[in-house]
Amino acid sequence: MPPGVYGMQDVWEREGWQQINIEFLLPTGIYLNFPVARSDTISTIKKMVWKNARNEPLFSALSDPDAYVFTCINMTAEREELEDEQRRLFLPFWLCSKWHKTFSTGHHEFDSQKNHEVNEFRTKMRTFCEERAQVRQMLPWEPWMEFNFPCDLEPCSVVAQSGKSHSGKKILVNVKFEGSEETFVLQQDPQDLPMFLKRNALRKKSTVFRPAKQEKPEDYTLQVNGRWEFIYGKYPLCQFKYIFTCLHGGITPHLTMVHHSVIIKYQEEQGGLSNQVSRTRAQSKPPPLPLKRLVVQAGLFHGSELLCKVVTSNEVSVCSEPVWDQKLVFDIGVSDLPRMSRLCFALYGVIEKTKKRPTKKKNKRADCPLAWVNTMVFDYKDQLKTGEFSLSTWPSVPDDKGDLLNPMGTVEKNPNIDSTAGLLIRFPNIRPHPLYYPPIEKLNELGMNCEKVVATKEEHLKLREIVDNKNYTEFFEDEKELLWKLRKEVRQRYPESLPKLLLITKWNKHEDVAQMVCLLRKWQELPAIHALELLDYSFPDPHVRSFTIRCLRNLRNDELFQYLLQLVQVLKYESYLDCDLTCFLLERALSNKKIGHFLFWHLRSEMHVPSVSLRFGLILEAYCRGSIFLIKSLMKQNEALNKMKALNDFVKSGSQKATRIQTTEDMKVCIKQDTYMEALSDVVSPLNPSIVLCELCADKCKFMDSKMKPLWLMYKDKYDHVGIIFKNGDDLRQDMLTLQMIQLMDVLWKTEGLDLRMLPYGCLSTGNKTGLIEVVKNSDTIANIQRNNSNSAATAAFNKDALLNWLKSKNPGDKLDQAIEEFTLSCAGYCVATYVLGIGDRHSDNIMIRETGQLFHIDFGHFLGNFKSKFGINRERVPFILTYDFVHVIQEGRTNNSEKFERFRECCEQAYKILCRNGTLFVNLFALMKAAGLPELSSSKDIQYLKDSLALGKSEEEALKNFKVKFNEALRESWKTKVNWMMHSFAKDNR
Repeated sequence: MPPGVYGMQDVWEREGWQQINIEFLLPTGIYLNFPVARSDTISTIKKMVWKNARNEPLFSALSDPDAYVFTCINMTAEREELEDEQRRLFLPFWLCSKWHKTFSTGHHEFDSQKNHEVNEFRTKMRTFCEERAQVRQMLPWEPWMEFNFPCDLEPCSVVAQSGKSHSGKKILVNVKFEGSEETFVLQQDPQDLPMFLKRNALRKKSTVFRPAKQEKPEDYTLQVNGRWEFIYGKYPLCQFKYIFTCLHGGITPHLTMVHHSVIIKYQEEQGGLSNQVSRTRAQSKPPPLPLKRLVVQAGLFHGSELLCKVVTSNEVSVCSEPVWDQKLVFDIGVSDLPRMSRLCFALYGVIEKTKKRPTKKKNKRADCPLAWVNTMVFDYKDQLKTGEFSLSTWPSVPDDKGDLLNPMGTVEKNPNIDSTAGLLIRFPNIRPHPLYYPPIEKLNELGMNCEKVVATKEEHLKLREIVDNKNYTEFFEDEKELLWKLRKEVRQRYPESLPKLLLITKWNKHEDVAQMVCLLRKWQELPAIHALELLDYSFPDPHVRSFTIRCLRNLRNDELFQYLLQLVQVLKYESYLDCDLTCFLLERALSNKKIGHFLFWHLRSEMHVPSVSLRFGLILEAYCRGSIFLIKSLMKQNEALNKMKALNDFVKSGSQKATRIQTTEDMKVCIKQDTYMEALSDVVSPLNPSIVLCELCADKCKFMDSKMKPLWLMYKDKYDHVGIIFKNGDDLRQDMLTLQMIQLMDVLWKTEGLDLRMLPYGCLSTGNKTGLIEVVKNSDTIANIQRNNSNSAATAAFNKDALLNWLKSKNPGDKLDQAIEEFTLSCAGYCVATYVLGIGDRHSDNIMIRETGQLFHIDFGHFLGNFKSKFGINRERVPFILTYDFVHVIQEGRTNNSEKFERFRECCEQAYKILCRNGTLFVNLFALMKAAGLPELSSSKDIQYLKDSLALGKSEEEALKNFKVKFNEALRESWKTKVNWMMHSFAKDNR
């Protein structure tokens, strides 16, 4: 819907513009469309809306008209409430519920009472209020102020009466700016608005201090000194109770000008405290101690390597504008700075911990990380930076226990400059003229001086041992020396070990860098399985990244598509906008519609992330400029997703008030509106650009039982039915990554002649916690199958015939043999896949089976060994799911049919060996996804599970031996799985 536009009186008064059709969206999800006269007021139109709404579905669900206000999207793309009912309505607006805020306090403690009703009510209200608090924290700073610090005003009549006795008199107001002790005494008329006082204060400040940039009075609010009381809004100064009292007492009011960024900080702190309450309840963390002093830490990095010792500033007292005015000197020569040197800063506070008993030792100190920011030492033109730079920082993770510096983080500044700390730094002028990093020709000249090396037999054997180690994490000094000494040998005989050689290169020595660059130019191209590793943030050198892209150019489109998710993520590691990776992706996207389609959505889905929004936005713009013909289709997809989100919000709201049946019927009524049908029909599926979602079958649409109430939307064309699930509220990127890995496994298995009948369906993240999942036809959960053969879930959980009986009912006659074969193969594939990926939360609702017999898993919210626990007890005690009812089906219902089971075991072992042979590829792909910031994949430690499950660094015989142990364990402990399933089903039935 277009934004509301104001100031168009001349347009509206033209002939023929006496009336215009307006669209209205009711809170029930129903659209209205009728003509409105340009002279009609909001009050008149509201009555017309209610009159028209009487003939529409769900009218009974609406409250009284006075409970609603019109809202619109104004010219600044913000939602604006129109409470003045005498105002005329010009362009399309939305109708929504007015948010009535209430506040109450309790004066008694009920924890000691043993009244279940009281306890349940308190629990429910606590949840309710915490959710509302989260909504409040999302308000802009001015509405947030109105909620938290309402103006303390005198009645208008009292002010008016007082004004007569003080007519013509001026008042003196003492004003200072926060962080400064300098005060100004200003003369004001008592009837002046706060805006006039703020404007005069800024004018006085600019006269005295002459600031570099002009400040706006709108960016400040006035605070009563020493109080949490503020002077703001469109009220005369004398109406504020504080000033009114000062005026009548002959006292000069004392006020402080507070920048709105400080208010936003208060707002964030309040939100942090709310979150801390929840965390304290779960983790019992102690409250933070007050900060005493502030310190800045700085380090020079090349990728993950620290180039020299970290330097630390002096400590300064905590204040709003701390000043260090200190020169930081690093122990490295300018000529030894690598091209991609990154200067990393961390701002932290010092907390003093005093021991309970006095001792002679000094008090212990603790560092509290506050913020971090990174910047490049050379600019994008290869020039060494000089002069002043203002760096707006990124907040540190509150419970971060690791290093304060964050070299892996972005080099972009935080765009939210009003709500973050700013760090002002100055690069010195080394020489009177600019300094540039040497061009590659100069580096080649330096690198040519490489002496001939003769290695002993023992050194060759040692080298072979080093390069064969696939599970390397770090090298000993003698190994580093040997790798560097035999670097030409590595290039000639072990080219795939290039990453190891790069890791031990001394990037803070220009001679070594020159020789490495020279060597790299002669390096043979690597296959993708090894080249992908070089896109990690540990390898930032531009020559290395150019070499990597040269290798990736050999990928076929289908191979590139398989790694596209990772390639988009590692764009976050690029230090400059213009880079080889960006060009490569755009080039391939503009030459292949499928790659272009998914590149668009992978970028579009993270546009809400401030650290990448600029980079991703620019790439999207470039892609769209080269794909004008796709713009209309992409806009249509985006419009459909917006409608799905609105529909999902409607369902979530309705499901809290009505039965499932009633909410489903209301949802169908909403879908059948012309605006919904038009937006949701004839749209290219974001999940697959080759599929057009033609006609939406409203009567077959539903929503699912899970917490986020995902939509189940069914489409049909003249040939087939297609289904998609829209989910809003959960981050689907982890599901998308898991399904990508399963698809890759399927490709690798099929490449070696092993078809395990995998069913890796489609999943796509489309925005901030929104996404689409492909509906798989003819599938039921194991729990549903069991319930069809038993009176209760508890009994069904141990009924080994339930699954086989269900397959028999769906596959009569000879079809049953094929169904059992499909089940056997697919079960083998998912047993291996879920073990290798460490997929958790494997209850019966997350394991599906098609009528054809194909088994598959859904819902991958936990992986890499992050298994669920309850009351400190691990609920998942098996490496993968292999229950006796599964075995019963594999053995065709005969306990003595060991031949079928042994074939199943052989399939599992063969599948596992194939994955182990490609273990490096999986580890590299997961390592590149660290940039995504997934909760269960944020550091190298998280990938250790994958290295262990794939037995990286072990022989195939050792790996297979370990897998056999896991296989037997899964079979032996399967009864524990069934108990877990029984408890899950019981809890679900008794919600």
